[in-house]
Amino acid sequence: MSEPVQREISRLVSHAGQMLLQHGAESKLVSDICCRLGEALGLDSVEISLSASSMVITTITHQHCITTARRCPDRGINMRIITEIQRILIMAEKGLIERDGVNKRLARLSPERYNRWLVAVMVGLSCASFSRLSGGDIAVFIITFLASFVGMLVRQEIGHRQFNPLLNFGITAFVTTLISSLGAMQQIGNQPYLAMASSVLMLVPGFPLINAVSDMVKGYVNMGIARWVFASLLTLATSLGIVGAMNMTGVWGWL
Repeated sequence: MSEPVQREISRLVSHAGQMLLQHGAESKLVSDICCRLGEALGLDSVEISLSASSMVITTITHQHCITTARRCPDRGINMRIITEIQRILIMAEKGLIERDGVNKRLARLSPERYNRWLVAVMVGLSCASFSRLSGGDIAVFIITFLASFVGMLVRQEIGHRQFNPLLNFGITAFVTTLISSLGAMQQIGNQPYLAMASSVLMLVPGFPLINAVSDMVKGYVNMGIARWVFASLLTLATSLGIVGAMNMTGVWGWL
């Protein structure tokens, strides 16, 4: 294999790994896909080192090494990107596509997202359903839906403007709790405090926490700790937003 070809394959492998890490894939999956993709395209082996916001990849063929580093800023969780890259890998392993095909398919990938209004409505319904399951009546259900619906719109708008995620979570928690506390102030429903507790459930960083535990269990301790710390900071920002809203309204019922 010539050096230009190895460099091209190295770029493809690093591009795939970068997209996986940016869109929420666990470290073991990123490492496995990069190694398998490189070997499917003709490399002897691929060595990869991951950190919270970057990656370093070394490709080896006939004892000739090429090392490349990539920054991997967070782009939000998107399982479609991860699934499509896995499909490209399988096609490359089966010999259905070569380097050019892999390059074209990776270039076409884009993080398509659901309609923002649909997402806000479904998040509102899910949070409202939690309040209903906890014993709230229809009035509590409606208050929870409205609070989480508006909160999700605020979260989407702040995220669209590329603000820091910690600021995003804090402001969203503040707005959501502020709206839901109105039900407690007016004593709307049989258990108005349920709306305050249920409406902020959309801010629980479940995916980062699961990835953190998975990384640590599978041997990627540094990555796991980094993701755990980031998820903890998101939780702290959410808590500050909730406490700030409660302090403003004077409603401390469910704490």
